[in-house]
Amino acid sequence: MEILKNRIIKDGVVIGDRILKVDSFLNHQLDVGLFNEIGKEFKNRFKNKNISKILTVETSGIGIACIVAQYFGNIPVVFAKKHSGINMDTDNYESNVHSFTKETDYVIKVSKKYINDEDNVLIIDDFLASGSAMSGLIDICKQAGTTIQGVGIVIEKSFQGGRELIEKEGIQLESLAIVEDMKNGQVIFKDEKSKII
Repeated sequence: MEILKNRIIKDGVVIGDRILKVDSFLNHQLDVGLFNEIGKEFKNRFKNKNISKILTVETSGIGIACIVAQYFGNIPVVFAKKHSGINMDTDNYESNVHSFTKETDYVIKVSKKYINDEDNVLIIDDFLASGSAMSGLIDICKQAGTTIQGVGIVIEKSFQGGRELIEKEGIQLESLAIVEDMKNGQVIFKDEKSKII
């Protein structure tokens, strides 16, 4: 997706050889115009799928998932919660997840009221790295008996192995920008040699 790659080149910041900072447009300050293009692209890539709900994990996936949902007929968005409040349902599906960016483990939860065996789910998230969050969402879907129609990722860091975890489940994975490597402040996309200086 050229508009996304160009934005990564323009505004992304590489930290070390594992962190790609895109908070100016993707996961802190949100570029809704770009999100609309992302929504259209995911609709195109999953156009032959029967999707009844979008599933994501808080917090960075929520904004993207909401825009994507509009292109599938304003279907509901469900997000797995990382933090429990006193108003959280007690009857939940739960899975353990390791956060790459926060270097900590946590439990994600989805109320059993909002996902079930009649749902056809598209999982959406901003990043795919090691695949821990995605494995947690897939686990929750399995617990609920939900059919996973696909996984849509905005930016995949292919060198961290998350793709293999999804593909071994036989799930269609579509990543809009695949980063093959990051070195010396540069990002190299899998399909072409684009760089951030």
